[in-house]
Amino acid sequence: MPAESNPAQAVLAGLLNLSCLGLGYALLKQWRWAAVCWVATAALLLVALPADVDGVPTGVLVAYGVFLLAAAVDGARRGLRAPLALGGAGAAPASTPAARRLALPLALAVVLLAVPVGGSVAYGVARDEAREQSLLDFLATADALVKSGEGQSFTSAEHNYGKALTAYQDLGTNHAGSRAARLVPDRLAAYFTTVASAYENKRYCDAVPALKHLRELPEKVDRALLTGLVGKADDPLAHSWYECGIAGLGAAGSETTAGEHLNALLSTFPQSSYARQVEPTVRAAIRTKSAGVTGDSADPCTAVEELRRVSTTVGLLPEATFAAASRDAGRAIESGDFGCGVKQFKAKSYTDAVQTMKDFAEKYPTSSRAAHARSIAIAAEIADEEPAAGRQLPPAKAPGGSRMVMVVSNDGPGEVELLYTGPVSGRVTLKACGSCTAYRGSLALNAPKIKACQGPSSKYPKTTLLLPAGNYHFLQKRDSSIGSYASDKASTHKIEAGYSYTNCLYVTSGFGF
Repeated sequence: MPAESNPAQAVLAGLLNLSCLGLGYALLKQWRWAAVCWVATAALLLVALPADVDGVPTGVLVAYGVFLLAAAVDGARRGLRAPLALGGAGAAPASTPAARRLALPLALAVVLLAVPVGGSVAYGVARDEAREQSLLDFLATADALVKSGEGQSFTSAEHNYGKALTAYQDLGTNHAGSRAARLVPDRLAAYFTTVASAYENKRYCDAVPALKHLRELPEKVDRALLTGLVGKADDPLAHSWYECGIAGLGAAGSETTAGEHLNALLSTFPQSSYARQVEPTVRAAIRTKSAGVTGDSADPCTAVEELRRVSTTVGLLPEATFAAASRDAGRAIESGDFGCGVKQFKAKSYTDAVQTMKDFAEKYPTSSRAAHARSIAIAAEIADEEPAAGRQLPPAKAPGGSRMVMVVSNDGPGEVELLYTGPVSGRVTLKACGSCTAYRGSLALNAPKIKACQGPSSKYPKTTLLLPAGNYHFLQKRDSSIGSYASDKASTHKIEAGYSYTNCLYVTSGFGF
């Protein structure tokens, strides 16, 4: 005869099977099926432990949940009519109502149900801790990226800095409740200190790109994470722009960079104390460098190049503010150019002196020193051929008093240029003598005595010089293409008061037949 149906027992067996330990089967002495539950639970533990950030794969959880439900349903089915021996010493008599007989097992089932529920809660806690630890590891990785930039220039470390900043932003915004996120503001403060280290070490030019980056942090990171950092880079950046721009005044290759730094300061922080210092500091720098173009120990050629570079930088700054500084630099450069030419002349660097003084006269035609510069250029050109002409500078002003006439004639082929220096300096050009030829030189066989300018006076191109008394050096320069033996020829003449003079310019062939 079939066993009497026992719904309470069926419920008990089903609930016990939900314990994950197959206890419903054990109650029914279905050991084989209980072992199946044990194996399934062991497999789940192998997959789930230790807990990690991602937790147990969804497919595994779904499969295990379906398995438990199936075990519960099967346990309830089997327990509905299965005989259940709960007797033994102190067992309830058979006349006890079924509900009372099953009260203790049912309470046990409820307690045992706490095993999977409690296990799930504990696993969730472990998984949350794993997630926290993973975020802390992520934070540590970002910290290491920042630390790797210590001692490097900002441009070299910029890539790693960018990765670290992205990590801090992600932690602080996408994982705001985590322990790692609560550490982000302090990490950003440390990040600021590391990136700004060049400024703290007074490497102002290196600090500029780093501080510009730090000033832009509010555009890249949530402001709520930048505790005390918003605006903190402003004053150091203004200071660095000032120091780097001023340090670049006159430095070779820094003309444009210095102008860019100072312009950035003036436009970004126009009311700062550093911006107010730029104009007076620039003018002071011009005065200091201007001192290098005068005095016996001065090096005007070097100083004027520095001044020219300063002038280039000043030309990049706002004209309305720096017009006076630009004029100061221009006047100093003019003095430096002239002083450089004088120094080259005295150092017997005549070729350089000629070029410098010619350039000066062309660049500053209205200068009070333009005429003197031309005289020095002429004297240097003569001294390059006749060193005696370089013993002293030509006078800055022509002497007063009477002047003597010197008529100069060209008795030679081709056009000739005559340079002279003494109490006055100058240069004149005489046209070619069409019928004139070169005289045979003293090395030619049976060479007759040279009698230049002995033909009719009208034959020779002429010019008249009015010269104060004194000693003069002359240099005639004739185009070498005419084939003369000597295209340049130097000579010395003494001009005495009360006399008139003639000077005949001719050429010799050196050899003749």
